[in-house]
Amino acid sequence: METLPQSILFCCDHNAVRSPMAEGLMKKFFGTGTYVQSAGVKNDMEIDGFCIAVCQEIGVELSRHRSRSFDEMEQWGDDLSSFDLIVALSPASQRRALELTRFFHLDVEYWPIMDPTGLGETRDAKLNSYRQTRDQIIQQLKGRWGEPRELR
Repeated sequence: METLPQSILFCCDHNAVRSPMAEGLMKKFFGTGTYVQSAGVKNDMEIDGFCIAVCQEIGVELSRHRSRSFDEMEQWGDDLSSFDLIVALSPASQRRALELTRFFHLDVEYWPIMDPTGLGETRDAKLNSYRQTRDQIIQQLKGRWGEPRELR
């Protein structure tokens, strides 16, 4: 088990499903001592409704999340080099994070988290896909930092 980083950035392709889920779960499980943000390679989608629904099931509120890209983070003054750890949840975001951080001594980790978008025909089948993604993220968080300490 590792000590929690002071700041962590989760990233994926659109900042609409996987990285907001990871951000919300991290804040719920380990949030008070760690600054947590998320971003996407692109910001071309709003947060996904199924993502909001499956996180609400376990008390994580994502409906107010606003998707943003790496470029917007920089425009808004969030310096990537100020993060202790970047966790990429998709291959494209891993490439972009490595590209953006090549001048900094910064850890970029890759967690292969399933993209649930486009899976499942019915609402229930879709929700099950999103739950699998949510649960994969929870397992990764627990595997890395142990059982949640501060459940709000």
